[in-house]
Amino acid sequence: MRPWIKYKTPQPVGEVYFTETFDSGRLAGWVLSKAKKDDIDAEISIYDGRWEIEELKENRIPGDRGLVLKSRAKHHAISAVLAKPFIFADKPLVVQYEVNFQDGIDCGGAYIKLLADTDGLNLENFYDKTSYTIMFGPDKCGEDYKLHFIFRHKHPKTGVFEEKHAKPPDVDLKRFFTDRKTHLYTLVMNPDDTFEVLIDQIVVNKGSLLEDVVPPINPPKEIEDPTDEKPDDWDERAKIPDASAVKPEDWDESEPPQIVDSSAVKPDGWLDNEPEFIPDPNAEKPFDWNEDMDGEWEAPHISNPACRIGCGEWSPPMIDNPKYKGIWRPPMIDNPNYQGIWSPRKIPNPDYFEDNHPFLLTSFRALGLELWSMTSDIYFDNFIICSEKEVADRWAADGWGVKILIENANEPSIFKQLMSATEQRPWLWFIYLLTAALPIALIGSFCWPRKVKKKYEDVAFEKLDICKPQTKGALEQEVKEEKAALEKPVDLEEEKKQSDGEIVEKEEEGEPEEKSEEEIEIIEGQEEGNKSNKSGSEDEMKEADESTGSGDGPIKSVRKRRVRKE
Repeated sequence: MRPWIKYKTPQPVGEVYFTETFDSGRLAGWVLSKAKKDDIDAEISIYDGRWEIEELKENRIPGDRGLVLKSRAKHHAISAVLAKPFIFADKPLVVQYEVNFQDGIDCGGAYIKLLADTDGLNLENFYDKTSYTIMFGPDKCGEDYKLHFIFRHKHPKTGVFEEKHAKPPDVDLKRFFTDRKTHLYTLVMNPDDTFEVLIDQIVVNKGSLLEDVVPPINPPKEIEDPTDEKPDDWDERAKIPDASAVKPEDWDESEPPQIVDSSAVKPDGWLDNEPEFIPDPNAEKPFDWNEDMDGEWEAPHISNPACRIGCGEWSPPMIDNPKYKGIWRPPMIDNPNYQGIWSPRKIPNPDYFEDNHPFLLTSFRALGLELWSMTSDIYFDNFIICSEKEVADRWAADGWGVKILIENANEPSIFKQLMSATEQRPWLWFIYLLTAALPIALIGSFCWPRKVKKKYEDVAFEKLDICKPQTKGALEQEVKEEKAALEKPVDLEEEKKQSDGEIVEKEEEGEPEEKSEEEIEIIEGQEEGNKSNKSGSEDEMKEADESTGSGDGPIKSVRKRRVRKE
């Protein structure tokens, strides 16, 4: 047990009718049955199954004990009296206890019975036919997993008790029988004739005592007349043979359904004189074979290896007879005298009644376990019967809640579970590696930097400079600069060399890359512009200044500035 979890025997808070923790280590107040079952062999009729008070096999909690069914294939019966009888009136009924199938379960139950408050109740004679009011709890045989909620309803006219079964839960119950954990089973019945069934404090079934039980509480108003009999001339045949039909003249009933295939030919290599099976030449008589007792030893037979094509007497295969029609029968037609399926007439139900408040069941004053199981070590603990759900929840928090904390703390990590799974399934390693590698590959493919893409993004960004609007003053300043360049061609050449040097230096700093067609076009445009500046006159420059509306002049100057930036 973890040091930060301390167990303390649960103490009920509020009004209770029965509680039991078994932490004392004694079966004080519990009575073992001495009865025998009826209608079965004497050897197995007695309730001689053994009960013990023990701690859990796994996830033990020091000081916490439970009642354990110890015997296989035996009948068990034990019961205890309530502090006071429970009377169905205006208070809810809450029944709750814990079960752990420590070794799983093959076939057997872990349900309880609330024994009716009758004058003849004797716990030493408790057996399968002892009158009970409610049966509740898990039960399993084969692959049929059940959670019983059965109550016995008394017919107000006849006084006969009839079992009413709640509809089965809509959840898969298998894991509660197979996971070897402690589960909490709770039944709540309300005075408004509703019920709830919970496992581990989660509702798995709920409904109405009037509408969601089988058979229904109230019988039908009408029943079939048991004295009514079907008339002798009642015709229930919906179809009859057509009496006017005549068998066709060419209908031959003598033709067989199959005939010999006359076109078949015996395969080449078929051995007519070879047996299909031969004694195994490699077989040896067992050393302990006694011919006086076991008879003459004969080697086992095996398929004849010579019969690859076939052996024995060959006969052609049979095929369907195309002339076969079978026995002729007249076609069926609608029966003009058809009267339908006969059913007895309805009469008023002499035992009819209407019970609109089935919650008012027979009171009970004892709790019992009457079980048979093919699996041992079924663990029971922390029984409580009360009228308030809050009281049962507090009781569960102090008992079952501590067990859950221990189970969760001792639960192997996901990593350990994955590793243990590979011991029986080595191919899971491939799945693990694939699952781990796939996200890494996807992240790398999407997030790895792409320099080529960035280069084009820079070019696209710089193209936006072309569309920037320019003022008249800026254009005049450009013209003056071009005039000065014509006057000082040497300085222009030096400036060009400097700009080219800057470009080379920046290319050396970064990764080497080939110039795109657009960059080559820009450089060529710059060179052509320089040549024209050398040979052009001042008047031509003025004309270029006046023709800036076409966009050629500004574009060339902007391109030149962009190359210098690079």
